[in-house]
Amino acid sequence: MNLKIGIPRALLYYYYYPLWKTFFQELGAEVVLSSPSSKVILDNGLKHAVDEICLPIKMAFGHVQDLAGKVDYIFLPRLVSVKKHEYICPKFLGFPDLVRCLDGLPPLIDINVNYYKNKKDAYFAVKEAGKLFTNNYLKIWGAYRSALDIQKKYFRLLQLGLMPDEALAGLEEGVEEKPRLHQGEHTVALLGHPYNIYDSYINMNLIRRLRTMGVNVLTAECLSERVVRNCASGLSKKLFWTLGQRMIGAAFHSFKRHDISGIVYVAAFACGPDSMTGDLIAREARVARMPFMNLTLDEHTGETGIVTRIEAFMDMVRWRKAGLSK
Repeated sequence: MNLKIGIPRALLYYYYYPLWKTFFQELGAEVVLSSPSSKVILDNGLKHAVDEICLPIKMAFGHVQDLAGKVDYIFLPRLVSVKKHEYICPKFLGFPDLVRCLDGLPPLIDINVNYYKNKKDAYFAVKEAGKLFTNNYLKIWGAYRSALDIQKKYFRLLQLGLMPDEALAGLEEGVEEKPRLHQGEHTVALLGHPYNIYDSYINMNLIRRLRTMGVNVLTAECLSERVVRNCASGLSKKLFWTLGQRMIGAAFHSFKRHDISGIVYVAAFACGPDSMTGDLIAREARVARMPFMNLTLDEHTGETGIVTRIEAFMDMVRWRKAGLSK
């Protein structure tokens, strides 16, 4: 019987799920996802996470619990760094240890992912995870190479304008040509960590609401790594948070584009890096005279308030466009 590997539908699932899924499947495992985010999952997370921690981590607690009793292992990589001389949020590093307090969990695959000094260190993490299935290191490495190929295709679909759920569906269907983007009257850059902007329960269907209002939504994942890095280099000092670097680069790129009508920045309450990154983007938005809205989310955020603020933001975008056209 094939081992069942559980992957929580949270945190950097929105970036790396195709990589993780392909790697384990190539080694003969069955990959099981946690259920989509919901009130039940969030409530379960709130029962066990400390109050001071951010909403995405609270939600991730619930996703881990959702996998209990369904799988043989839960994959929770200990993410330290995914880029040389840069870091990921320290909560990601400690998350595998945080969830060990939960009862009834299967063993964790908590490999250490740290590219801070050398990207080649990835091999040791890959080998450690693969040893669960085989002692043939060539097979493990072959599975990882196949996973990297799928991940490149996934990133390519994101850069063509698809959201992660659309890109995942595209991979299943074998889509390689440029898809037809959602056509809206206005184009808005939606910036934030992937687990804030792509989890429709956390942000109360923000992308769908914007599209319903006639908005073409662009995210940082729609841009290539080269473009993001070049634009982020406009800062006087390099950010050492990888995800913050992406948001800054995407924002600076947006300020240069005449077809982008405004920026919506989504942050989680109690996230220190988010508060700094959001302030940097807000300041530059004022200089560029571009409509900007900062949405801060936690478990108490109400849907009515979100809808009202989105409507007000879109009114501002329309008024500005009407004024520029005169």
